[in-house]
Amino acid sequence: MRRFFLPILLLITLDSIAQKKLTLEEAIATALSNNFDIQLSRNDSIVAALNYGYRNAAFYPRLNANTGVVFNNNDQKQKFTDGTVRERNGVKSNNLTANLALNWTLFDGFRMFATRDKVAELVKLGELGIKEQLVNSVAAVINTYYNIVKQKQQLRAIEEQMSISQERVKLAQYKLDIGVGAKPDVLQSKVDLNAQKAAQLEQQTLIRQLKDQLSQLMNTAETNYDVSDSIPLNKGLVLTDIQSSLDKTNPALQVAQKNILIAGLTLKEIKADRFPVVGFTANYNFNKLDNKAVVNPFQPLNSRNKGFNYGLTATIPIFNNYSVKRQIQQAERDIVFRKLSMDNQKSQISLAVLNAWNNYQWQKQALDLEEESIVLARENVDIVFQVYKLNSTTLIQLKEAQKSLQDAQTRLINARYNTKLAETELLRLKGELVK
Repeated sequence: MRRFFLPILLLITLDSIAQKKLTLEEAIATALSNNFDIQLSRNDSIVAALNYGYRNAAFYPRLNANTGVVFNNNDQKQKFTDGTVRERNGVKSNNLTANLALNWTLFDGFRMFATRDKVAELVKLGELGIKEQLVNSVAAVINTYYNIVKQKQQLRAIEEQMSISQERVKLAQYKLDIGVGAKPDVLQSKVDLNAQKAAQLEQQTLIRQLKDQLSQLMNTAETNYDVSDSIPLNKGLVLTDIQSSLDKTNPALQVAQKNILIAGLTLKEIKADRFPVVGFTANYNFNKLDNKAVVNPFQPLNSRNKGFNYGLTATIPIFNNYSVKRQIQQAERDIVFRKLSMDNQKSQISLAVLNAWNNYQWQKQALDLEEESIVLARENVDIVFQVYKLNSTTLIQLKEAQKSLQDAQTRLINARYNTKLAETELLRLKGELVK
């Protein structure tokens, strides 16, 4: 029976040569460079970093310059107490003004310090957001990549079943030709072979779809590639190692902690509104007036005023309709809410770790059983097939043995993949998929 496997293995080998071999490391590297979700997270972090670059701007003064010129064309009429009347039409004048104003907040209840610290924490929050997206994207790439490997192994299992069925068809036809077989055996063997050919086509379509899915995760149009033939497993994970320091390694918990810290700084910003705001002001003013003509002889034809002034200002809050008190209470409730959310998230992640660990343990045990079963099923098919050749057993018994081998292959492939899924989930929850 093994001679029928050789053509199939040869075709698979030639197909693999024609396609570029894509390793998991290459898939992850491509996804880390091109994945849309990662790029969006990086963009948010860049915006936060840009704000951080101006974190000390709150301590700087504001300096503004204003200038303007006004042209006037007026009709003037003046009447004095002695009865004198002076009147002139089309009196033209222009007024040039310039002002340089400096405002510098010296004290605002320490709001500027809280704002500076908050911007710094927002940068760190952006970095944690990137890490969380990186971990999730890498996990998605790993799961999809090995799903392709799984379906590729399933395709080989189907092709192995096809080789057995092809041999069954030949043998059943040979028995019929020499008068020791039955027509239904030939027909049933051909029906089974056609069913496996249909399953082969379906499996090939599924592999193409999964490759498209992986290409989307990598943000590349390349789909003409092959993947590895096996699923490497790490059977040495330890539960205590996974559970230890989850709040320091799990990106989601780190984000929750950072949000609590930022909410505390927001509270400090709001509390600053209870304090006076002391500022330093300085102004330089220039004013020039030119009159082309005047009605009153005591009115100047032109005048110029310029000067520098400075001083201190203080804005003291007395009553603001309890708005600050309300905002403080809301900020305090936000901190409580975020702490409760973090505790809830920590509980959910701890439960997810336990569930993933139990699944990991169960899948490893199932894998050991299925590796033993596949050896037994292959041996059983070989024995029954040889007996069927000698016409000492029925087609039904051979089909049962073949079906047992098919089921054992499917369970073994699923056990390997499910063990990998559980392993990846444990490392994702730990936050160790990306260093």
